[in-house]
Amino acid sequence: MEVIHTIGRRKTAVARIYLKPGNGSISVNKRDLNNYFTTATLQYKVKQPLALLGAEAAYDVKVNVYGGGITGQAEAIRLAIARALCQVDVENRAVLKPEGFLTRDPRMVERKKFGQKKARKRFQFSKR
Repeated sequence: MEVIHTIGRRKTAVARIYLKPGNGSISVNKRDLNNYFTTATLQYKVKQPLALLGAEAAYDVKVNVYGGGITGQAEAIRLAIARALCQVDVENRAVLKPEGFLTRDPRMVERKKFGQKKARKRFQFSKR
């Protein structure tokens, strides 16, 4: 099996991952996963698709991620890893799809409109 390249997105974060057979190391922007994502919750989010398939020690993952915040980046990486695992074996899709790992979350920040404070908040109205 050669290196598999996939892309995952969430809000404004874009993650490009390279998946290859290995011993389970995950590097994000040339740093170790535990150094890049300091909270256990975000580390868990990134590893979820691999843990579900029991393949945590089977693949090496190299990630380039930019844009957004750390939560959006973690979820973008999760989507990219799930997509890559589907390319490895088609049967993985039946396991990952019901968990929602293959669904791109379309929610984005609503733009600010002119003449208003924020997207929906208005300036205070004064009748007199």
